[in-house]
Amino acid sequence: MGLFGLGRKRGIIDLGERYRRQKEKEEIAAESSENVQGSSGSAFDFLGGLASGSKQESSQSEVMDVSSGEDRKKRLAKRLVEMTNRLEDLSNQIYHLQQRIEVLERKAS
Repeated sequence: MGLFGLGRKRGIIDLGERYRRQKEKEEIAAESSENVQGSSGSAFDFLGGLASGSKQESSQSEVMDVSSGEDRKKRLAKRLVEMTNRLEDLSNQIYHLQQRIEVLERKAS
């Protein structure tokens, strides 16, 4: 018997399933918003050649999308590194607490 119920076996919680469901919802929402934007853009396709600056604007927006995508990747990588470091620190703290509990259990018996 473990101290404070730490020795008991508990059910396994799968957080991956929740994450997958959340991602699916986000993908569905993104697809529906793309469909709405795509349908409104197709109604004005016949005006495509009339705007002289449309090609320049689209190329600039593509460059901005690429750079913002790179920034997002960098921020995501930074967050992942920070989260990994926090997990390691918490894991070390848990290990040390377990060691202290074992010492206290040995002294108590």
